[in-house]
Amino acid sequence: MNKIIILDFGSQVTQLIGRRLRELNVYCEIYPYNKMPDLDGSVKGVILSGSPCSVRDANAPQVDLSMVKGKFPLLGICYGAQYLAHHFGGKVEGSLAREYGRAMLDVTRPDSPLLEGVKVHSQVWMSHGDTISRLPEGGVAIAETADVPYAAYQIVGEPTFAVQFHPEVFHTEEGSKILANFALGICGCEGDWTPDSFIETTVAALREQLGDDKVILGLSGGVDSTVAGVLLNKAIGHNLTCIFVNNGLLRKNEYEDVLASYQDMGLNVIGADASRAFLDALAGVTEPEAKRKVIGRLFVETFDQYARKIEGARWLAQGTIYPDVIESAGIPGIASKIKSHHNVGGLPKEMNLQIVEPLRMLFKDEVRRVGRALGIKEELVGRHPFPGPSLGVRILGDITEEKLRILREADDIFIRGLRAYDCTGMGFRSASDPRVEATNLYDAIWQAGVVLLPIRSVGVMGDERTYEHPVALRAVVSTDAMTADWFPLPYDFLGEISNEIINRVRGVNRVVYDVSSKPPATIEWE
Repeated sequence: MNKIIILDFGSQVTQLIGRRLRELNVYCEIYPYNKMPDLDGSVKGVILSGSPCSVRDANAPQVDLSMVKGKFPLLGICYGAQYLAHHFGGKVEGSLAREYGRAMLDVTRPDSPLLEGVKVHSQVWMSHGDTISRLPEGGVAIAETADVPYAAYQIVGEPTFAVQFHPEVFHTEEGSKILANFALGICGCEGDWTPDSFIETTVAALREQLGDDKVILGLSGGVDSTVAGVLLNKAIGHNLTCIFVNNGLLRKNEYEDVLASYQDMGLNVIGADASRAFLDALAGVTEPEAKRKVIGRLFVETFDQYARKIEGARWLAQGTIYPDVIESAGIPGIASKIKSHHNVGGLPKEMNLQIVEPLRMLFKDEVRRVGRALGIKEELVGRHPFPGPSLGVRILGDITEEKLRILREADDIFIRGLRAYDCTGMGFRSASDPRVEATNLYDAIWQAGVVLLPIRSVGVMGDERTYEHPVALRAVVSTDAMTADWFPLPYDFLGEISNEIINRVRGVNRVVYDVSSKPPATIEWE
């Protein structure tokens, strides 16, 4: 399978380069700039990402391009463009023509392979404090803006190209065309990386990797673990055993509903009800990271207890996806690790299992596409993401059975309301498949839930004063959870849901709606 390598210099939107290429059915992999992979025959091109750093800084990230430049098609983006200029005979200066946000690009060399078919005048997205004042050796300008004469350039005699803007972001109108010109035209990628091809190659690879070994998978009811389970089932059949742990923090009726949803899928699912142990261990624990550690520790202990009953098991399968890997990695000194994920980074040694991750290189929407190609029912493929610590990170402060009751009831009303609200004709696209229009609010939203706040507020019910909990509704749209925007729920819907929650959920007298995006907020409150 041919692919493009993306070297990440710490830009917050590096993963968008990968997403845009995957949308072209071109396979790509993202690596930290200081961990260049082997450039074997499958590599068709290399992209250098942007960065918050300046190439003029003494500690700016450096990469040896001796095996890349002139030998593989190469595209520098923002910092990548400046890096090529700075290190190959050009000059980069600060404070000459800083550009942030929208700018208008004028194509000066429409015969350039990178800009073939691109409109001669279009909007691009800039984000650079430095600017290139002299092109590298052999460089010729191919596009400019009003303030930047070298907004894009190429090197004569070799397939090296560079742009000072970000073609990967939505605001660059011709960005997808530019990336297509590079990947499909200059690099010669075939654009044949589809869900069906992924299934075929992954199932074959799993059969070769696992042989006749037995594998255990932790199911959660979410799309990632479900798709991983079905892929493994196709590869090894009865040698797969799935375990679904009830940590006592699941949504209303979720344990029973999830087990029922898998009954006809042949996944050999075992239910492990450890709810009492989790709630006892969490009693009085208030600090968010402490709660996560308790939940994570008990999950491993519970999972291990049941896994040991499966004689001869050698592998643990996980639904790890690409954003989990990217967020958990970070680049020391440049891109911070946002958080640790429970399914990234291995297992306690005493479990004595090897890890297999069939979805490790997929984004969430790609997982859904693979799930649909596998014939998995839509209620599972289109299910919203749910945090590993479950409602434990939606109850701020200590966790009690009474708080869980309140949150479960409020969350159930909210989610059922989203599913029931007809939004046909409102212009909302399906969050799990943007190619189609959503028919209800649940399908239009990436992730939704209710948060129970650790305060009380005064209210009036009937003729009596109340002093009860407020809850916050949260609904966001995203493509991979690395960035997210709050969803514009209709006012009539908010009014109806607020009224129903306050009237029906004992212990709640106020409902608020969270209109924060990520960043600066996160999707979950803890």
